[in-house]
Amino acid sequence: MVRKLSRRMILRGAGASLALPWLESLKAAPSEERLKEPPLRMAFLFMPNGVRPDHWTPPGDDEKQYEITPHLKPLEGLRDDFILLENLWHKNTIGRNGHWPKVPAWLSGGYVERTVGSDLDSGGTTIDQLAAQRIGLNTPLPSFELGIDSPRTGIDTAGGGFPRALGSFLSWADPKSPVPKEIIPQLAFDRLFRNPRAKVVSGLDSKHHSLIESLQRDDSSVLDAVLDQARSLRQKGSTSDQARLDEYFESVRSVERRLEASMRPQKRWINAGKFPLDRPRPGIPDTHAEHVRLMLDLMILSFWTDSTRISTFMFGDAQSSQDYGFLNGVKGSFHGLSHHRNIPAQREQYEKIINWHTEQMAYFLNRMKSLDEGGTSLLDNSMILFGGTLKDGNSHTVENLPLILAGKGKGAIRTGRRLRAPEKTPLCNLHLAMLHRMGIEEKSFGDSTGALEGLS
Repeated sequence: MVRKLSRRMILRGAGASLALPWLESLKAAPSEERLKEPPLRMAFLFMPNGVRPDHWTPPGDDEKQYEITPHLKPLEGLRDDFILLENLWHKNTIGRNGHWPKVPAWLSGGYVERTVGSDLDSGGTTIDQLAAQRIGLNTPLPSFELGIDSPRTGIDTAGGGFPRALGSFLSWADPKSPVPKEIIPQLAFDRLFRNPRAKVVSGLDSKHHSLIESLQRDDSSVLDAVLDQARSLRQKGSTSDQARLDEYFESVRSVERRLEASMRPQKRWINAGKFPLDRPRPGIPDTHAEHVRLMLDLMILSFWTDSTRISTFMFGDAQSSQDYGFLNGVKGSFHGLSHHRNIPAQREQYEKIINWHTEQMAYFLNRMKSLDEGGTSLLDNSMILFGGTLKDGNSHTVENLPLILAGKGKGAIRTGRRLRAPEKTPLCNLHLAMLHRMGIEEKSFGDSTGALEGLS
Protein backbone atom coordinates (compact mmCIF):
# COMPACT_ATOMS: atom_id res chain seq x y z
CA MET A 1 0.00 0.00 0.00
CA VAL A 2 1.37 3.40 -0.95
CA ARG A 3 1.47 5.78 1.97
CA LYS A 4 -0.23 9.07 1.24
CA LEU A 5 2.05 12.09 1.51
CA SER A 6 0.42 15.15 3.02
CA ARG A 7 1.23 18.73 2.10
CA ARG A 8 2.66 19.31 5.55
CA MET A 9 4.91 16.24 5.31
CA ILE A 10 6.35 17.41 2.02
CA LEU A 11 6.84 20.99 3.18
CA ARG A 12 8.66 19.84 6.29
CA GLY A 13 11.07 18.02 4.04
CA ALA A 14 11.75 21.11 2.00
CA GLY A 15 14.82 21.98 4.03
CA ALA A 16 16.38 18.71 2.96
CA SER A 17 15.71 19.05 -0.73
CA LEU A 18 13.74 21.30 -3.03
CA ALA A 19 12.79 18.32 -5.14
CA LEU A 20 11.87 14.89 -3.88
CA PRO A 21 11.91 12.86 -7.07
CA TRP A 22 12.67 9.39 -5.76
CA LEU A 23 10.84 8.94 -2.47
CA GLU A 24 10.38 5.33 -1.40
CA SER A 25 6.63 5.87 -1.18
CA LEU A 26 6.55 6.83 -4.85
CA LYS A 27 8.45 3.78 -6.11
CA ALA A 28 5.37 1.61 -5.88
CA ALA A 29 3.09 4.03 -7.67
CA PRO A 30 0.26 2.36 -9.58
CA SER A 31 0.94 1.72 -13.24
CA GLU A 32 -1.65 4.30 -14.31
CA GLU A 33 0.50 6.97 -12.62
CA ARG A 34 3.52 6.04 -14.71
CA LEU A 35 4.35 7.17 -18.22
CA LYS A 36 3.89 4.50 -20.84
CA GLU A 37 6.95 5.58 -22.82
CA PRO A 38 10.15 7.49 -22.06
CA PRO A 39 9.92 11.30 -22.08
CA LEU A 40 12.02 13.60 -24.24
CA ARG A 41 14.95 15.28 -22.48
CA MET A 42 16.90 18.38 -23.48
CA ALA A 43 20.37 19.47 -22.34
CA PHE A 44 22.89 22.18 -23.17
CA LEU A 45 26.61 21.73 -22.49
CA PHE A 46 28.79 24.82 -22.84
CA MET A 47 32.51 24.80 -23.66
CA PRO A 48 34.39 28.13 -23.25
CA ASN A 49 37.24 29.72 -25.21
CA GLY A 50 36.38 28.60 -28.73
CA VAL A 51 38.13 26.07 -30.97
CA ARG A 52 40.66 25.90 -33.77
CA PRO A 53 38.28 26.30 -36.75
CA ASP A 54 40.11 24.06 -39.22
CA HIS A 55 40.29 21.34 -36.57
CA TRP A 56 36.52 21.50 -36.06
CA THR A 57 34.77 22.15 -39.40
CA PRO A 58 35.42 19.52 -42.09
CA PRO A 59 36.38 20.62 -45.60
CA GLY A 60 33.94 20.18 -48.48
CA ASP A 61 30.19 19.98 -48.29
CA ASP A 62 29.39 16.27 -48.22
CA GLU A 63 26.42 15.71 -45.94
CA LYS A 64 27.25 12.22 -44.63
CA GLN A 65 30.75 11.22 -45.67
CA TYR A 66 32.45 14.25 -44.20
CA GLU A 67 35.96 14.10 -42.78
CA ILE A 68 36.25 13.58 -39.05
CA THR A 69 38.48 16.49 -38.02
CA PRO A 70 40.95 16.37 -35.08
CA HIS A 71 38.58 18.06 -32.62
CA LEU A 72 35.80 15.64 -33.58
CA LYS A 73 37.98 12.52 -33.52
CA PRO A 74 36.86 11.44 -30.01
CA LEU A 75 33.26 11.46 -31.32
CA GLU A 76 33.97 9.37 -34.42
CA GLY A 77 32.33 6.25 -32.98
CA LEU A 78 29.19 8.28 -32.34
CA ARG A 79 28.85 9.96 -35.73
CA ASP A 80 25.54 8.17 -36.34
CA ASP A 81 24.18 9.71 -33.14
CA PHE A 82 24.69 13.44 -33.78
CA ILE A 83 24.32 16.22 -36.32
CA LEU A 84 27.27 18.52 -36.98
CA LEU A 85 25.63 21.95 -37.21
CA GLU A 86 27.13 24.70 -39.35
CA ASN A 87 26.56 28.42 -40.07
CA LEU A 88 24.60 29.21 -36.89
CA TRP A 89 25.42 32.34 -34.89
CA HIS A 90 24.13 35.22 -32.76
CA LYS A 91 24.23 38.61 -34.47
CA ASN A 92 23.75 40.33 -31.09
CA THR A 93 27.28 39.33 -30.04
CA ILE A 94 29.07 41.17 -32.87
CA GLY A 95 31.58 43.80 -31.81
CA ARG A 96 31.14 43.19 -28.12
CA ASN A 97 33.45 41.83 -25.45
CA GLY A 98 35.18 38.61 -26.45
CA HIS A 99 33.73 36.47 -23.68
CA TRP A 100 31.42 37.67 -20.88
CA PRO A 101 28.24 38.91 -22.65
CA LYS A 102 28.29 36.07 -25.17
CA VAL A 103 27.39 33.38 -22.62
CA PRO A 104 23.84 34.51 -21.76
CA ALA A 105 23.22 35.14 -25.47
CA TRP A 106 24.15 31.55 -26.36
CA LEU A 107 20.83 30.23 -25.06
CA SER A 108 18.74 33.38 -25.35
CA GLY A 109 19.82 35.30 -28.45
CA GLY A 110 19.47 38.51 -26.47
CA TYR A 111 21.49 41.70 -26.58
CA VAL A 112 23.44 41.86 -23.32
CA GLU A 113 23.65 45.33 -21.85
CA ARG A 114 26.86 46.81 -20.44
CA THR A 115 26.05 47.68 -16.80
CA VAL A 116 27.96 48.43 -13.62
CA GLY A 117 27.24 44.97 -12.25
CA SER A 118 24.53 45.76 -9.71
CA ASP A 119 21.87 45.79 -12.42
CA LEU A 120 22.55 42.80 -14.66
CA ASP A 121 20.73 42.60 -17.98
CA SER A 122 21.27 39.41 -19.97
CA GLY A 123 18.96 40.45 -22.79
CA GLY A 124 16.48 37.62 -22.43
CA THR A 125 15.28 34.37 -20.90
CA THR A 126 17.29 31.32 -21.94
CA ILE A 127 15.70 28.40 -23.76
CA ASP A 128 16.13 25.99 -20.85
CA GLN A 129 14.33 28.32 -18.46
CA LEU A 130 11.52 29.06 -20.89
CA ALA A 131 11.05 25.31 -21.22
CA ALA A 132 11.18 24.94 -17.42
CA GLN A 133 8.47 27.60 -17.08
CA ARG A 134 6.25 25.80 -19.59
CA ILE A 135 6.72 22.12 -18.76
CA GLY A 136 9.00 22.03 -15.71
CA LEU A 137 6.16 21.31 -13.31
CA ASN A 138 5.83 17.88 -14.92
CA THR A 139 8.92 16.79 -12.99
CA PRO A 140 10.13 17.30 -9.41
CA LEU A 141 12.97 19.52 -10.66
CA PRO A 142 11.87 21.93 -13.40
CA SER A 143 15.50 22.16 -14.52
CA PHE A 144 18.94 21.10 -13.30
CA GLU A 145 21.88 23.54 -13.60
CA LEU A 146 25.43 22.23 -13.15
CA GLY A 147 28.91 23.67 -13.53
CA ILE A 148 32.52 23.67 -12.41
CA ASP A 149 33.52 27.27 -11.60
CA SER A 150 32.24 29.51 -8.81
CA PRO A 151 30.59 32.72 -10.07
CA ARG A 152 33.00 35.58 -10.65
CA THR A 153 32.48 39.11 -9.41
CA GLY A 154 33.60 42.56 -10.52
CA ILE A 155 33.88 44.28 -13.87
CA ASP A 156 36.28 43.15 -16.57
CA THR A 157 37.67 46.60 -17.35
CA ALA A 158 40.17 45.15 -19.82
CA GLY A 159 37.46 43.32 -21.72
CA GLY A 160 34.85 45.90 -22.54
CA GLY A 161 33.62 46.80 -19.08
CA PHE A 162 31.13 43.94 -18.67
CA PRO A 163 30.31 42.29 -15.33
CA ARG A 164 32.05 38.93 -15.03
CA ALA A 165 28.84 37.53 -13.56
CA LEU A 166 27.37 37.54 -17.07
CA GLY A 167 29.75 34.81 -18.11
CA SER A 168 29.35 32.84 -14.89
CA PHE A 169 25.77 31.71 -15.52
CA LEU A 170 24.42 29.86 -18.53
CA SER A 171 20.75 29.91 -17.47
CA TRP A 172 18.61 33.03 -16.98
CA ALA A 173 15.03 32.96 -15.71
CA ASP A 174 14.61 36.48 -17.08
CA PRO A 175 17.03 39.24 -18.14
CA LYS A 176 17.70 40.22 -14.51
CA SER A 177 17.78 36.77 -12.87
CA PRO A 178 20.61 34.30 -13.42
CA VAL A 179 19.85 30.76 -12.27
CA PRO A 180 22.55 29.48 -9.87
CA LYS A 181 24.43 26.40 -10.99
CA GLU A 182 25.53 23.71 -8.55
CA ILE A 183 29.27 23.02 -8.61
CA ILE A 184 29.52 20.64 -5.63
CA PRO A 185 28.63 17.07 -6.69
CA GLN A 186 27.23 16.00 -3.33
CA LEU A 187 24.86 18.98 -3.18
CA ALA A 188 23.78 18.33 -6.76
CA PHE A 189 23.10 14.70 -5.83
CA ASP A 190 21.07 15.83 -2.82
CA ARG A 191 18.83 17.88 -5.05
CA LEU A 192 17.90 14.64 -6.79
CA PHE A 193 17.52 12.47 -3.71
CA ARG A 194 16.11 13.44 -0.37
CA ASN A 195 18.91 13.56 2.18
CA PRO A 196 17.86 14.05 5.83
CA ARG A 197 21.36 15.20 6.74
CA ALA A 198 21.27 18.16 4.37
CA LYS A 199 20.42 21.33 6.26
CA VAL A 200 20.19 23.77 3.37
CA VAL A 201 18.43 23.91 0.05
CA SER A 202 21.00 23.80 -2.72
CA GLY A 203 20.91 26.85 -4.94
CA LEU A 204 19.27 29.20 -2.43
CA ASP A 205 20.92 31.97 -0.51
CA SER A 206 20.56 32.57 3.23
CA LYS A 207 17.57 34.90 2.73
CA HIS A 208 15.56 32.06 1.26
CA HIS A 209 16.51 29.57 3.97
CA SER A 210 14.65 31.48 6.70
CA LEU A 211 11.58 31.62 4.51
CA ILE A 212 11.72 27.91 3.83
CA GLU A 213 11.91 27.36 7.60
CA SER A 214 8.74 29.44 7.96
CA LEU A 215 7.09 27.26 5.36
CA GLN A 216 8.09 24.14 7.27
CA ARG A 217 6.47 25.47 10.45
CA ASP A 218 3.20 26.38 8.76
CA ASP A 219 1.17 25.42 5.73
CA SER A 220 0.70 29.03 4.67
CA SER A 221 2.42 30.62 1.70
CA VAL A 222 5.98 31.82 2.14
CA LEU A 223 4.81 35.17 0.86
CA ASP A 224 2.02 35.28 3.45
CA ALA A 225 4.63 34.80 6.16
CA VAL A 226 6.39 38.02 5.18
CA LEU A 227 3.47 40.02 3.83
CA ASP A 228 3.45 42.65 6.59
CA GLN A 229 7.19 43.22 6.29
CA ALA A 230 6.86 43.42 2.52
CA ARG A 231 4.24 46.13 2.69
CA SER A 232 6.37 48.17 5.05
CA LEU A 233 9.46 47.81 2.89
CA ARG A 234 7.61 48.76 -0.28
CA GLN A 235 6.24 51.91 1.35
CA LYS A 236 9.67 53.00 2.56
CA GLY A 237 11.78 51.84 -0.34
CA SER A 238 12.79 53.59 -3.51
CA THR A 239 11.48 52.63 -6.93
CA SER A 240 14.60 50.55 -7.44
CA ASP A 241 14.10 48.83 -4.08
CA GLN A 242 10.51 48.03 -4.96
CA ALA A 243 11.62 46.46 -8.23
CA ARG A 244 14.20 44.37 -6.38
CA LEU A 245 11.55 43.24 -3.90
CA ASP A 246 9.27 42.20 -6.75
CA GLU A 247 12.10 40.15 -8.28
CA TYR A 248 12.84 38.59 -4.89
CA PHE A 249 9.19 37.66 -4.29
CA GLU A 250 8.97 36.15 -7.74
CA SER A 251 11.98 33.97 -6.93
CA VAL A 252 10.20 32.82 -3.77
CA ARG A 253 7.08 32.05 -5.78
CA SER A 254 9.30 29.95 -8.03
CA VAL A 255 10.43 27.96 -4.98
CA GLU A 256 6.81 27.47 -3.95
CA ARG A 257 5.89 26.23 -7.42
CA ARG A 258 8.73 23.72 -7.22
CA LEU A 259 7.47 22.53 -3.83
CA GLU A 260 3.95 22.22 -5.16
CA ALA A 261 5.29 20.19 -8.08
CA SER A 262 6.92 17.80 -5.62
CA MET A 263 3.59 17.31 -3.86
CA ARG A 264 1.45 16.60 -6.90
CA PRO A 265 1.16 13.01 -8.14
CA GLN A 266 3.15 13.19 -11.36
CA LYS A 267 3.35 10.63 -14.08
CA ARG A 268 6.93 9.43 -14.12
CA TRP A 269 9.01 7.26 -16.40
CA ILE A 270 10.47 4.51 -14.24
CA ASN A 271 13.60 2.81 -15.59
CA ALA A 272 14.48 -0.69 -14.46
CA GLY A 273 17.56 -1.13 -12.32
CA LYS A 274 19.70 1.28 -10.35
CA PHE A 275 21.99 3.80 -11.95
CA PRO A 276 25.50 2.98 -10.61
CA LEU A 277 26.30 6.25 -8.86
CA ASP A 278 26.66 6.56 -5.11
CA ARG A 279 26.34 9.81 -3.20
CA PRO A 280 29.57 11.75 -3.86
CA ARG A 281 31.96 12.78 -1.09
CA PRO A 282 31.61 16.30 0.35
CA GLY A 283 33.33 19.22 -1.35
CA ILE A 284 35.01 19.60 -4.71
CA PRO A 285 36.75 16.50 -6.13
CA ASP A 286 40.54 16.41 -6.03
CA THR A 287 41.02 16.70 -9.79
CA HIS A 288 39.33 18.68 -12.54
CA ALA A 289 38.82 15.54 -14.61
CA GLU A 290 37.05 13.76 -11.76
CA HIS A 291 34.93 16.84 -11.10
CA VAL A 292 33.74 17.04 -14.72
CA ARG A 293 32.95 13.32 -14.94
CA LEU A 294 30.95 13.42 -11.73
CA MET A 295 28.83 16.32 -12.91
CA LEU A 296 28.18 14.62 -16.24
CA ASP A 297 27.14 11.45 -14.42
CA LEU A 298 24.78 13.49 -12.26
CA MET A 299 23.11 14.98 -15.32
CA ILE A 300 22.61 11.47 -16.71
CA LEU A 301 21.23 10.37 -13.35
CA SER A 302 18.75 13.25 -13.33
CA PHE A 303 17.42 12.14 -16.73
CA TRP A 304 17.52 8.42 -15.92
CA THR A 305 15.37 8.90 -12.81
CA ASP A 306 13.06 11.37 -14.60
CA SER A 307 13.85 13.92 -11.91
CA THR A 308 14.08 16.55 -14.64
CA ARG A 309 13.94 16.70 -18.43
CA ILE A 310 15.87 19.97 -18.82
CA SER A 311 19.49 20.51 -17.82
CA THR A 312 22.57 22.67 -18.46
CA PHE A 313 26.27 22.22 -17.75
CA MET A 314 29.18 24.66 -17.94
CA PHE A 315 32.58 23.04 -18.51
CA GLY A 316 33.92 26.42 -17.39
CA ASP A 317 32.90 30.04 -17.21
CA ALA A 318 33.16 32.45 -20.13
CA GLN A 319 36.89 33.04 -19.77
CA SER A 320 37.94 29.86 -18.02
CA SER A 321 41.54 29.93 -16.87
CA GLN A 322 41.53 26.32 -15.70
CA ASP A 323 45.01 24.82 -15.67
CA TYR A 324 45.15 21.71 -17.87
CA GLY A 325 48.59 20.69 -16.77
CA PHE A 326 47.26 17.19 -16.17
CA LEU A 327 47.29 16.74 -19.96
CA ASN A 328 50.57 15.57 -21.42
CA GLY A 329 52.56 18.49 -22.81
CA VAL A 330 50.17 21.20 -21.62
CA LYS A 331 51.34 24.10 -19.46
CA GLY A 332 49.28 27.17 -18.75
CA SER A 333 45.67 28.26 -18.49
CA PHE A 334 42.90 27.46 -20.94
CA HIS A 335 42.16 31.10 -21.73
CA GLY A 336 45.82 32.01 -22.03
CA LEU A 337 46.49 29.19 -24.49
CA SER A 338 43.38 30.07 -26.52
CA HIS A 339 45.28 33.24 -27.55
CA HIS A 340 48.05 31.18 -29.08
CA ARG A 341 48.83 33.78 -31.82
CA ASN A 342 49.43 30.80 -34.12
CA ILE A 343 52.64 29.95 -32.31
CA PRO A 344 52.83 26.19 -32.98
CA ALA A 345 53.80 25.09 -29.46
CA GLN A 346 50.99 27.08 -27.82
CA ARG A 347 48.43 26.21 -30.47
CA GLU A 348 49.11 22.49 -30.04
CA GLN A 349 48.48 22.76 -26.31
CA TYR A 350 45.22 24.59 -26.96
CA GLU A 351 44.15 21.89 -29.41
CA LYS A 352 44.76 19.22 -26.75
CA ILE A 353 42.44 21.03 -24.34
CA ILE A 354 39.64 21.19 -26.92
CA ASN A 355 40.14 17.51 -27.77
CA TRP A 356 39.90 16.68 -24.06
CA HIS A 357 36.50 18.37 -23.94
CA THR A 358 35.19 16.36 -26.89
CA GLU A 359 36.52 13.24 -25.16
CA GLN A 360 34.33 14.09 -22.17
CA MET A 361 31.37 14.52 -24.50
CA ALA A 362 32.09 11.13 -26.02
CA TYR A 363 32.06 9.62 -22.53
CA PHE A 364 28.78 11.37 -21.74
CA LEU A 365 27.03 10.38 -24.96
CA ASN A 366 28.30 6.79 -24.88
CA ARG A 367 27.01 6.36 -21.36
CA MET A 368 23.61 7.72 -22.35
CA LYS A 369 23.59 5.41 -25.37
CA SER A 370 24.32 2.38 -23.16
CA LEU A 371 21.21 2.92 -21.01
CA ASP A 372 18.25 0.99 -22.36
CA GLU A 373 14.75 2.43 -22.00
CA GLY A 374 12.58 -0.40 -23.25
CA GLY A 375 14.11 -0.83 -26.69
CA THR A 376 15.46 2.67 -27.13
CA SER A 377 18.35 4.36 -25.37
CA LEU A 378 18.45 7.38 -23.09
CA LEU A 379 20.40 9.14 -25.85
CA ASP A 380 17.72 8.26 -28.42
CA ASN A 381 15.20 10.00 -26.17
CA SER A 382 17.21 13.19 -25.76
CA MET A 383 18.42 16.33 -27.54
CA ILE A 384 21.91 17.32 -26.40
CA LEU A 385 23.47 20.55 -27.69
CA PHE A 386 27.23 20.87 -27.16
CA GLY A 387 29.37 23.81 -28.21
CA GLY A 388 30.32 27.36 -27.42
CA THR A 389 30.03 31.05 -28.12
CA LEU A 390 33.25 31.50 -30.13
CA LYS A 391 34.40 29.80 -33.31
CA ASP A 392 38.05 30.86 -33.21
CA GLY A 393 39.32 31.18 -29.66
CA ASN A 394 42.37 33.09 -30.84
CA SER A 395 40.51 35.85 -32.71
CA HIS A 396 37.06 35.70 -31.02
CA THR A 397 35.13 35.15 -34.27
CA VAL A 398 31.42 34.48 -33.76
CA GLU A 399 30.20 33.23 -37.15
CA ASN A 400 29.60 29.53 -37.77
CA LEU A 401 29.73 28.52 -34.11
CA PRO A 402 31.11 25.09 -33.13
CA LEU A 403 28.00 23.02 -32.38
CA ILE A 404 26.82 19.43 -32.38
CA LEU A 405 23.29 18.23 -31.66
CA ALA A 406 23.28 14.67 -30.33
CA GLY A 407 20.38 12.31 -29.76
CA LYS A 408 17.44 11.41 -31.96
CA GLY A 409 14.84 13.43 -30.04
CA LYS A 410 12.50 10.41 -29.84
CA GLY A 411 12.64 10.07 -33.62
CA ALA A 412 12.21 13.78 -34.38
CA ILE A 413 15.86 14.31 -35.34
CA ARG A 414 17.74 12.57 -38.17
CA THR A 415 21.31 12.13 -37.00
CA GLY A 416 24.46 10.82 -38.70
CA ARG A 417 25.19 13.83 -40.90
CA ARG A 418 26.17 17.47 -41.08
CA LEU A 419 23.54 20.16 -41.49
CA ARG A 420 24.74 23.25 -43.32
CA ALA A 421 22.24 26.01 -42.73
CA PRO A 422 22.38 29.19 -44.83
CA GLU A 423 25.18 31.49 -43.68
CA LYS A 424 24.42 33.60 -40.61
CA THR A 425 21.34 31.63 -39.62
CA PRO A 426 20.26 32.61 -36.08
CA LEU A 427 21.12 29.96 -33.50
CA CYS A 428 17.72 30.79 -32.03
CA ASN A 429 16.17 29.06 -35.06
CA LEU A 430 17.58 25.85 -33.61
CA HIS A 431 16.30 26.74 -30.15
CA LEU A 432 12.83 27.32 -31.55
CA ALA A 433 12.89 23.95 -33.31
CA MET A 434 13.98 22.25 -30.08
CA LEU A 435 11.17 23.94 -28.14
CA HIS A 436 8.65 22.68 -30.69
CA ARG A 437 9.96 19.13 -30.24
CA MET A 438 9.49 19.52 -26.49
CA GLY A 439 5.84 20.33 -27.14
CA ILE A 440 6.26 24.08 -26.56
CA GLU A 441 4.67 25.85 -29.51
CA GLU A 442 6.29 29.28 -29.35
CA LYS A 443 5.94 31.40 -32.50
CA SER A 444 9.41 32.84 -32.05
CA PHE A 445 12.34 32.80 -29.66
CA GLY A 446 15.09 35.38 -29.22
CA ASP A 447 16.11 36.67 -32.63
CA SER A 448 14.77 33.65 -34.51
CA THR A 449 13.46 34.02 -38.04
CA GLY A 450 11.68 30.67 -37.95
CA ALA A 451 12.34 27.12 -36.76
CA LEU A 452 15.54 25.60 -38.16
CA GLU A 453 14.70 23.39 -41.12
CA GLY A 454 16.31 20.08 -41.97
CA LEU A 455 16.56 18.49 -38.52
CA SER A 456 14.12 15.67 -39.32
